[in-house]
Amino acid sequence: MKAEGCIRKAQNMRFRPCIDIHKGKVKQIVGGSLSDEKGSADENFVSGRPAKYYALLYKDRGLGGGHVIVLDKKDSPFYEESKKEALAALKAFEGGLMAGGGINDENAEEYLNAGASHVIVTSFVFNRGRIDGERLERMKKAVGRQRLCLDLSCRKREGKYFVVTDRWQCFTNEVLCGDLLNRLAESCDEFLVHAADVEGKKAGIEEEVLKILKTSPIKVTYAGGVKDLSDLGRIRELGGGRVDATVGSALSVFGGTIDLDDIIGYNNNPDFADNFRFRPQEVMDYRGE
Repeated sequence: MKAEGCIRKAQNMRFRPCIDIHKGKVKQIVGGSLSDEKGSADENFVSGRPAKYYALLYKDRGLGGGHVIVLDKKDSPFYEESKKEALAALKAFEGGLMAGGGINDENAEEYLNAGASHVIVTSFVFNRGRIDGERLERMKKAVGRQRLCLDLSCRKREGKYFVVTDRWQCFTNEVLCGDLLNRLAESCDEFLVHAADVEGKKAGIEEEVLKILKTSPIKVTYAGGVKDLSDLGRIRELGGGRVDATVGSALSVFGGTIDLDDIIGYNNNPDFADNFRFRPQEVMDYRGE
């Protein structure tokens, strides 16, 4: 049964920007390479600019609805430094970014107070490989359904896509499918799904994942593998215009070849036309130019 009151009409695909932070730096990594045990990841790009810079960049181009993610484990010596960067980005673009990474019912308020539109949660709502209904209810009570995004990032095993937690390192027993999306839609405002097997590889998208996400009754954003604008066309086609897209390593601002403004033009979304207020001086002032 679909979640009542949650069924989403067809829409134009939106581009959702991202800021990933690891060891205190804005980075783009190969998602499947992240290792808490080794404290390492294969890096595509390491920025010399703070997270706040990218938040202002997105703000100036009217690109709301993106996310900033802390990729460090909570007991990592770099976690607090990365968290500080994330909070600065949220404050720079108040209401324009979601926040994720180690968030639970006890610390979520800090991120919302810093300016996050939503908090993104994965690991906290899982227990012994399954969705923990009691923890999910605690999250809903702490932040409200309308400010909760569930991350259902996945990896393929035995022909199915399983939700993975702990920075894409741990398989759960939950299979990403229409039934799971319908069931969880009653508890959150939207989903974020990284296809972790292709995340950061710039070698093409996971088309089977998009076919699943098309069935979501609420907003959903796909991330993983985009290499060029033609992949955005495939996301639009396979998702029926109902699945939004994130581009990371392939963006020129992260060392890739796709220009941010080209994505805005390609997307041809009325929301962008309504919200676009390009104010380059704000970014130039911040950079000291």
